[in-house]
Amino acid sequence: MNENIEIKECCTFEELAACVDLQRKVFALPEIEISPVRHFIVTKNAGGFALGAFTGEDLVGFVLSVPAFIRGERAFYSHMTAVREDFQSFGIGAELKWAQRTRALEEGVKYVKWTFEPVKARNAFFNLEKLGAVVSEYRPNFYGTDYSTAHEQCGRIGLDSDRLFAEWHLESGKVEKLAVGESYVEDLTPERTIGIPADWYSLVETNPKGAISELTRVKDEFEAAFSDGLICRGFIRDEQKPEYLLYRN
Repeated sequence: MNENIEIKECCTFEELAACVDLQRKVFALPEIEISPVRHFIVTKNAGGFALGAFTGEDLVGFVLSVPAFIRGERAFYSHMTAVREDFQSFGIGAELKWAQRTRALEEGVKYVKWTFEPVKARNAFFNLEKLGAVVSEYRPNFYGTDYSTAHEQCGRIGLDSDRLFAEWHLESGKVEKLAVGESYVEDLTPERTIGIPADWYSLVETNPKGAISELTRVKDEFEAAFSDGLICRGFIRDEQKPEYLLYRN
């Protein structure tokens, strides 16, 4: 753990309000899409929790866990994880997630679920290779079409908010090894791979129609793979050709 960072639950109104402020700085969402402090308070009182990363009294990151009931068992839905920009790339996001796992297991919960964007290599690598999550579900346009990311002179171009669901089985062999800092090597050969753009942000900026085409391709390939009974258990973060690794379930 970073020596100057303390991970602890956000319990007071002020600490939960700081999570709301951090959302604004990290996600740059329209105000109507910011989760208000009431959401954090209700989540806490419904059996969920927000863990914060603090340096002194200053909140620099948090993860919000919403109580859920999935496939007949208690679970947590990890609604959001945020780290302040000047504290990113120091492993704080991983510390928050491992602390989330510890807390969930203490409460008898063995499964956590969240979404991430399929075309962003950094998030894919973090979720699948750093945390050991797996993916077996693709949700097209999960939050509705986003018209804020790309424009043309003759009108706006919308990008569908497609998402993959990360499934974190907290006591799987891979997760248990990664949790204690050990490496994990998959002993099977992937049956299929799905490539994604090496630089999604640049593609959206320079060729929005090409970005839409790539998103459609990725969606079609994932949906076909999942229909064939495959599961995504790995990711190669290559600067030229990042790709998901899918295996027979």
